Amino acid sequence: MKRAVFNQKGGVGKTSITCNLAAAMAKLGRKVLVVDLDSQANTSKYLLGNRMDRVEATIVDFFNSTLSFRLFQDSLMDTIYETEYPGLFVIPAHDSLKELQPKLEGRYKVFKLGEAIDVAREKLGFDEVLFDTPPALNFYSMSSLLAADRVLIPFDCDAFSEDAVDQVMVAVEEVSQDHRPELKVEGIVINHFQSQAKLPKTTIERLLAKGLPVLEPYLTSSVIMRESHSEGTPLPFYKPNHKLTQEFMALAQKLINADFKANVVHAAPSKKLRKKAESESELD
Repeated sequence: MKRAVFNQKGGVGKTSITCNLAAAMAKLGRKVLVVDLDSQANTSKYLLGNRMDRVEATIVDFFNSTLSFRLFQDSLMDTIYETEYPGLFVIPAHDSLKELQPKLEGRYKVFKLGEAIDVAREKLGFDEVLFDTPPALNFYSMSSLLAADRVLIPFDCDAFSEDAVDQVMVAVEEVSQDHRPELKVEGIVINHFQSQAKLPKTTIERLLAKGLPVLEPYLTSSVIMRESHSEGTPLPFYKPNHKLTQEFMALAQKLINADFKANVVHAAPSKKLRKKAESESELD
């Protein structure tokens, strides 16, 4: 499954959620690719650590290749780096993404990432792809939405985050209707949850009352996340027994189970086709 972790609001934990879900999925035996589309490159630094110094090609090189006559699908393969964590790979970002954006918009290259990711998945056998997006509805976040099958919305329990969710839902619906009918919001990921506080609970109740998909378990607020950032090690490989780590593992397992369920649904013939097959066999 290809998932975009997207919210136009900053400070909701997109990077933390993307990296730790990816690490949890890898620990559960999946082959995972993380695509960093934020010019701050925090995801790249978090997952690659000291290996970031040895990075030669980034997502910028891929997007540059789409502006030339090169085989851009192949150029994406050159930007994939293996992390020190088994099964976890990353396409790093670079701060020059900001400068490149106007050129890409002018040449309408917004579909190219999705095409290249599909080629990479087929060649390298990735089970999961997670896109870490910038906190804006710009060329790069739109590229990820057009490449993804599902959207995860990181959510901090406050009124501003609530408004941002409405904006994301509208954006996803627009992309789904106009270009990518398979794109759906898989769920809202509750971050920095405090079980003893009243505000998070009432905020979540409002989301549920609107009929919005809220994923469980909620991710608890904990200083261990900052420690994990400081150490440059995702929680599943840093503190595997911590409560927050276990929440990430449970959420990752839930998403993986959803993948298998989706594959079964796609593989199963429809009732109409089954009836047709049965009637044809009776004629034989």
